Amino acid sequence: MEQLKNSDPQIYNWINQEHERQESELEMIASENYTSLAVMQAQGSILTNKYAEGYPSKRYYGGCQNVDLIESLAIQRAQNLFKAPFANVQAHSGSGANMAAFFALIKPQDKIMGMDLSHGGHLTHGSPVNFSGFLFEAHSYGLNPQTGLLDYDLIRSQALKVRPQLIIAGYSAYPRYLDFHAFKAIADEVGASLLVDMAHFAGLVASGHHPSPIGIADIVTTTTHKTLRGPRGGLILTHQEELAKKINSKIFPGIQGGPLEHVIAAKAVAFGEALNPSFGEYIDQVIKNAQTLATELVNQGFDLVTGGTDNHLLLIDLSKKELTGKEAETALGNSGITVNKNTVPNEKRSPFVTSGVRIGTPALTTRGMKQEQMIRIAHWITQTLNHPTDQDLHKKIKQEIHELCKQFPVYGTQKRPQ
Repeated sequence: MEQLKNSDPQIYNWINQEHERQESELEMIASENYTSLAVMQAQGSILTNKYAEGYPSKRYYGGCQNVDLIESLAIQRAQNLFKAPFANVQAHSGSGANMAAFFALIKPQDKIMGMDLSHGGHLTHGSPVNFSGFLFEAHSYGLNPQTGLLDYDLIRSQALKVRPQLIIAGYSAYPRYLDFHAFKAIADEVGASLLVDMAHFAGLVASGHHPSPIGIADIVTTTTHKTLRGPRGGLILTHQEELAKKINSKIFPGIQGGPLEHVIAAKAVAFGEALNPSFGEYIDQVIKNAQTLATELVNQGFDLVTGGTDNHLLLIDLSKKELTGKEAETALGNSGITVNKNTVPNEKRSPFVTSGVRIGTPALTTRGMKQEQMIRIAHWITQTLNHPTDQDLHKKIKQEIHELCKQFPVYGTQKRPQ
């Protein structure tokens, strides 16, 4: 980092400030995690310099012999990790992976049907402000208003009414398992393709803690960060040979140019780490931590969407309180707890204000925290949200959290990649 310090001290200082923030506060955004130093070293490597449009052994540039080996290994590891016959590792993001999958399965103006954004869906599942909403005729399904759960009979009724060409299963904020066979039966009944976006729970699928959509969905997409603990990027999987060429062509030259081979190298490292048996132990602890946190928050008087969680995240529903999701996010941030405001089912407030808070345990679990720490954290959350404007209390809690974080360093005494 000395070269950066000398050439651009402003950026160097801000990076150091961010490093301090990550070390001293509780990162509880469900879609964030900490990569290993090995992943960061691969991503920050000399591969940054290499253009490699095309695919291994079929490039439009020379000098690709080494990146061919790296990308081929990333593909192989992804296939082994998810037991998928085909993998494309070039997608720059989960959104890009979804766009390529859409174009491989349907054409513009076709009907799509995904989970309503306010019920826990994602922007790329049909939001009108996203490409999925203005390139396609988007329809949505939601949660059962009584149970807060996905109701497959209601989804089927909506599909029969809409007759979409594509059904999207997956979420940004839903704390329960998905039934892929039920989704597939609905898709088959209406003649639709099925896309599963497992960006949030890919790590749980890889470890066997969540049913796998591979072999059921036509295409499966995911990010490579979140519960997979890799670099920020996308991945596309399928078991259908006839879709493989379509997927490749929709990524390049369809929506992207040169692949980010330094990120692909980092993906390969992350896939290798996830293939280690210790990754399963990590995911097991992620779920235990989320469930402990959920139980303790319910005991403290909070309402949770669906009443609890099966996975790595939970949603606090503040609809019955005067406190908004935005205010809760700010208050918790002042206490040293980083979360994000989130819409809840039957949302009455705007998406910029919201009535909920989304909380996840992947990053804290990577630090080594377990159930004992989750109970303490639940009490800090409770104190903060019960006294959202008490700055002295927030300052006290932030100091207590700082002391806890010292016991669970993200990178310890190890230096960041040089």
